Amino acid sequence: MGKKILLVDDEPNIVAVVEARLKGNGYEVMVAQDGITGLELAKKERPDLIILDLMLPKLDGYKVCSLLKRDNRYAGIPIILFTAKAQEDDKRLGEEVGANAYIMKPYDSQVLLAKIQELLEETKVGSGGA
Repeated sequence: MGKKILLVDDEPNIVAVVEARLKGNGYEVMVAQDGITGLELAKKERPDLIILDLMLPKLDGYKVCSLLKRDNRYAGIPIILFTAKAQEDDKRLGEEVGANAYIMKPYDSQVLLAKIQELLEETKVGSGGA
């Protein structure tokens, strides 16, 4: 089985397209449609990477990212913020909460897949493959 990716997004159309693209590229995909479920799934399943929307019900993506990155058990999981929020302040806040990358919607699936590959490679090298 491929690497596990947690996709946290509340837009069903985006979830369907991204999930199909990830599965088509050999990834195992878990989906959460709100921040609290995303946070719980991340802690329970320990995915290899998280794709996280910012504007989520119950708990926003910034908060989810911050909570995971401040916990040593999950801090090493790469997080891609995946959002339509394009302001510099949004990107800066993403960096402050520890996101590894920031991808804008609408997105290019090749850019998303390349960033996933890059972050998974960095994680493998950084953790000694464990």
